[in-house]
Amino acid sequence: MSVRTRDALAGRAAIVGIGATEFSKDSGRSELRLAVEAVRAALDDAGLTPGDVDGMVTFTMDTSPEITVAQACGMGELSFFSRVHYGGGAACATVQQATLAVATGVAEVVVCYRAFNERSGRRFGSGVQRREPSAEGAALGWTLPFGLLTPASWVAMTAQRYLHTYGLTPEAFGQVAVVDRKYAATNPAAYFHGRPITLADHAASRWIVEPLRLLDCCQETDGGQALVVTSAERARDLPHPPAVIAAAAQGAGRGQEQMTGFYRDDLAGLPEMGVVARQLWRTAGLGPGEMDVGILYDHFTPFVLMQLEEFGFCGKGEAADFMAEERLPVNTHGGQLGEAYLHGMNGIAEGVRQVRGTSVNQIPGAGRVLVTAGTGVPTSGLVLTADG
Repeated sequence: MSVRTRDALAGRAAIVGIGATEFSKDSGRSELRLAVEAVRAALDDAGLTPGDVDGMVTFTMDTSPEITVAQACGMGELSFFSRVHYGGGAACATVQQATLAVATGVAEVVVCYRAFNERSGRRFGSGVQRREPSAEGAALGWTLPFGLLTPASWVAMTAQRYLHTYGLTPEAFGQVAVVDRKYAATNPAAYFHGRPITLADHAASRWIVEPLRLLDCCQETDGGQALVVTSAERARDLPHPPAVIAAAAQGAGRGQEQMTGFYRDDLAGLPEMGVVARQLWRTAGLGPGEMDVGILYDHFTPFVLMQLEEFGFCGKGEAADFMAEERLPVNTHGGQLGEAYLHGMNGIAEGVRQVRGTSVNQIPGAGRVLVTAGTGVPTSGLVLTADG
């Protein structure tokens, strides 16, 4: 995609509706029902009806097809539907796809959604149970025989290298967990509402895969989250202040794999997020020092530190101190460690709330928010701003 095309999309669309189910460990209902509940809530929030929707975007991993959700919600004809691959890396890319459709006139109102029973149903944290006969499955064949079967084990390799490179200890990761849980403690929607932790709690939590402890790993959650995207012009006539999509980007690094890229040049960084960062800053015409809030994908704490460094908020190896000093409000909803693991979609919703001024942990004057998607995989990101 050319720079001109990316710049042409800046500010053309906005997120105008957000809706979610409750976040639980046992929803007691189907993933389709969770999706429908979230979509209906998002449309109600936007002041729109199912009949207004003509586009749908979700993840390749979602089990609820676009046309099925459309039927269950009472929508009419669809002119656009799309899916994005690579698990949590798809989160912000769903909004990018919606922006592309709206800006080019392919669709007028696009709903992005993700719903799963990730705790009571298929648990991603349990790792690879069966290797599919595919190119992706073949790539895993280089790590599975050595016991690297779970996301935690894959990330632990990179985390260990990060600590070695910068002379740090696992306590550096605790800074992320403490900040996330601080915000979750004051968020009634968060699973860990009312339950902050200390660095001592982090250090006392059991090992999962060294150097990752239990409190370095995100939750497994049942729930659904949906977002509504339309043109910036139409957004101004709807009930809530729009969260303008100032920039949206996807990124995959050289030699990219899915969380097992152990032969890349820099194992102590996240090159795919560097690709996203360069696009976002260029497209938005902004830089790290101009962000009011960062909603950074936190399936594992080490990757939050690496993201801060890739985006230029601090130097390499300095992110733990950056977090400890809270120089940037990060994950004000509690993140996936504290609120819920919804593949990053709940993070986008928090970005919208910050721009609207309605977050339970509102940062005064927040008008520019960075949101990122899953790391270690091909990924995506957004810069959301207040209108005008």
